[in-house]
Amino acid sequence: MRLQLRAVSLPIVLALLLLVPAVAPAQERTITVRGAATQEVPNDTASLRFSVTKERRSRAAALRIVSRRLGQVIGAIQRIPGVGPGDVTTGTVSIREVVRNERTLYRASEAVTAILHQPERAGEMISAAVAAGATGTNGPTFFPGDPEAAYNNTLLAAFDQAKAKAAALAARAGAILGAPITIEEGAEVVPDQPADARGPRAVSAPTPPTKPGASTVTATVRVVFALE
Repeated sequence: MRLQLRAVSLPIVLALLLLVPAVAPAQERTITVRGAATQEVPNDTASLRFSVTKERRSRAAALRIVSRRLGQVIGAIQRIPGVGPGDVTTGTVSIREVVRNERTLYRASEAVTAILHQPERAGEMISAAVAAGATGTNGPTFFPGDPEAAYNNTLLAAFDQAKAKAAALAARAGAILGAPITIEEGAEVVPDQPADARGPRAVSAPTPPTKPGASTVTATVRVVFALE
């Protein structure tokens, strides 16, 4: 009899379990906010480019004079305070044939780019390069020397704003703000500020006035917080 009762009770138990309604898990309460921050970051670095172009009757003569003059330009800009090892880079050397007044000449050119960590001396560098023999200038272009650090600081400010907004909304809703669940980073914008003097006009005065100015850094975040 005992064996028979156990055999009958098993399907009954299974049937009862199927009749019990499933309990839906409680839906997690969240709040989604966006934060944005914009900061002005001082431009502490400048980039300048100088070139030397000369025409002579032979390729060798044209290349020889350009090499000598560019060497003088490099020496002059390296003496400017704020130029360190690895901050001067030479560019492509080019030689091409030109015809002037039915005469065949050869034009050689080469350029050099300098990074200046004392950007307020950009005018001084332009003056020195031209005096040393530079026939063309481009710049200065001012920018933050560590754009990643500048952006990270702005990004943290954007998150703080998002958290403050979420806390205010949670309090108004009668809830307690919990931990962030997801964080999405927005786009970065670090535009370079134009220089006061650029290109050929920059060499019209012995020492062109230059002001590094500041760059605008913008960061946005989208954060989902839990509500308790």
